[in-house]
Amino acid sequence: MTRRIDIVEVGPRDGLQNDPANLSVEQKLEFISRLEAAGVRRMESGSFVNPKAVPKMADSAAVFAGLDRSRQTRHIALALNEKGVRRAIDARADEINFVLVAGEGFGRRNQGMSPQESADMLAQCAPLVLEAGIPLSATISVAFGDPYDGDVDIAVVGNLAAQAQRSGVNELALGDTIGVATPWDVRARIERVRMEAPDVYLRMHFHDTRGAALANVAAAIDMGVDVIDASCGGIGGCPFAPAATGNVATEDVVYMLERAGFDTGLDLGKLIETAHWLEKVLQHPVSSSLSRAGAFPPAKVPV
Repeated sequence: MTRRIDIVEVGPRDGLQNDPANLSVEQKLEFISRLEAAGVRRMESGSFVNPKAVPKMADSAAVFAGLDRSRQTRHIALALNEKGVRRAIDARADEINFVLVAGEGFGRRNQGMSPQESADMLAQCAPLVLEAGIPLSATISVAFGDPYDGDVDIAVVGNLAAQAQRSGVNELALGDTIGVATPWDVRARIERVRMEAPDVYLRMHFHDTRGAALANVAAAIDMGVDVIDASCGGIGGCPFAPAATGNVATEDVVYMLERAGFDTGLDLGKLIETAHWLEKVLQHPVSSSLSRAGAFPPAKVPV
């Protein structure tokens, strides 16, 4: 059987949160609808964080209220604390993704917490999510490197993973928030997390700041990871990570995987069309390779 790799589309959240453009609620909903038409069945559709800190996500409640719930897509809401979790529950999020932080410097600037304080906050918030009957996932941000403090100790990542498992998280993402990971780093951290939190399903979240994201995706898949975050067009970045670019582009990941014989369930042509649409509404080019080069073999044009 063909191995299935599931893509979690993060463009509507991680992609838009740091973009210079200010999309309306209607434009964000059209973006989501286009991604759904391309086959996306799981996506980060907004975040419930301090609107002063991340103003691009201030309208997430309105976005969630406007979603077409008749579709099969599971809409994920990101949260950092109890207030955000409660807002996500009120917005009828299909899943809540809680952010842990592996670096002190980044943690203080991103969510005002140390690594241990973020784990304590997760332990405090997890019962609220589980009592609401909503699946709980978590992302360990800057799991490979902190923009302020440099290298992140692999032991810190493992410890956070163990605490996430004890809190009831059923899926954990390792986030390369600033794009510093290499395939060897990826393999080492996956091995450590599996040792510390063997019951948690793994997901990977790579930014392409230094051009290694696709290689890191390949390394993760070789290690047996079946869920990858990606952002259509390669848009995005973090407001609290200097020079961090967007996630690895969804269409680039899909092209690589499907050429290798994996199944993603996504329509590459529609993803490329959506990337071109993004360039118009964002009023700037996107970074994905497939949006420029197109698929291969090229689509046959009827004679």
